[in-house]
Amino acid sequence: MRKLLRKHLPSHASVVQNRWLKPFGRWLHHHNLWHLHRRSAAGGVAVGLFCGFIPFPFQMIAAVPLAVLLRVNLPVAVISTLYSNPLTIVPLYALAYQLGAWVSGAHDGVAQSQFDFPEMHWHNWMGELGNWLAALGKPLLIGLPLLALIFAVAGYVAVRVAWRVAVVMEWRARKRRHAV
Repeated sequence: MRKLLRKHLPSHASVVQNRWLKPFGRWLHHHNLWHLHRRSAAGGVAVGLFCGFIPFPFQMIAAVPLAVLLRVNLPVAVISTLYSNPLTIVPLYALAYQLGAWVSGAHDGVAQSQFDFPEMHWHNWMGELGNWLAALGKPLLIGLPLLALIFAVAGYVAVRVAWRVAVVMEWRARKRRHAV
């Protein structure tokens, strides 16, 4: 898998020589941003999963400076934001709302009915829509960063464990080849 990713990711030299990236050179030249190893890849996945809860297209825009700041793999961070898309964003936000309602203690029948879209009439649709969004506000504002953090930690741990399993399997395969 590493060889496949390395084939498609830009090399450090190509990034350094790119004329469009020269103004950002000082920040983009750190080797962890482009080198694929277990820490930078796991960190890139964590950054991407965290930023994936930001509405599209700002998720990728936010992943870039966060990856540069944390010095994790930049392409992996940007690609990892793609799990949230028009098909998955509604269930993810609903899950974030439920988590926020549970954490804030608003997880009773009243909070559940607030998630239902209100009946609106032509003369007061803006007010009803504003009231509906305000009712969703607190649980959603609590749930989104919390769920993003949960996704980021789970992604980081999953990549580190998967990388370790792949390395151990490769060691064992090499040992079997040399034993024959």
